[in-house]
Amino acid sequence: MKCLSVCQPFADLIVRGKKTVELRGWNTRFRGEFLVHSPQRVRIPDCRRLGMRPDSLATGAIIGKATIYDVTRYETAAGLRRDRAKHHAAVTGPGLGRCHRYGFLLESPKVFRIPIPYKGGLGFFDARLPDMAGSPDGTALAEIIDEEYRYRLVGHH
Repeated sequence: MKCLSVCQPFADLIVRGKKTVELRGWNTRFRGEFLVHSPQRVRIPDCRRLGMRPDSLATGAIIGKATIYDVTRYETAAGLRRDRAKHHAAVTGPGLGRCHRYGFLLESPKVFRIPIPYKGGLGFFDARLPDMAGSPDGTALAEIIDEEYRYRLVGHH
């Protein structure tokens, strides 16, 4: 399954549905569901700015999933500032930074109750999750994760 590494605290905001635009300096044609990986790096100043405790954030693991349904291109800093509530980036100055040119539009976030330890990669990478029921593409694990999420919502079997 495709996976994207996103530094904390932004990975947590994505899987909790509070961040619906992921800013990147590169575009993608990929559309669909992907896993959200949280690397070891935590951006402490962003945690402070957003009122989040760095020690409460999972790192070095796949922490959830989301769906990318489109990409928007930011032509101006004003457009980037207008969507600040969707991407939560610290946008300062009149210029448009190279790292904020594209916004991946996200929906259907899900938090995994138990993070899956995993080493990340660059861009969208293929996560080779352990095959737990003989399926060669890891769909069995994805189904187990989905079931775990439904259990959490309902609270019982």
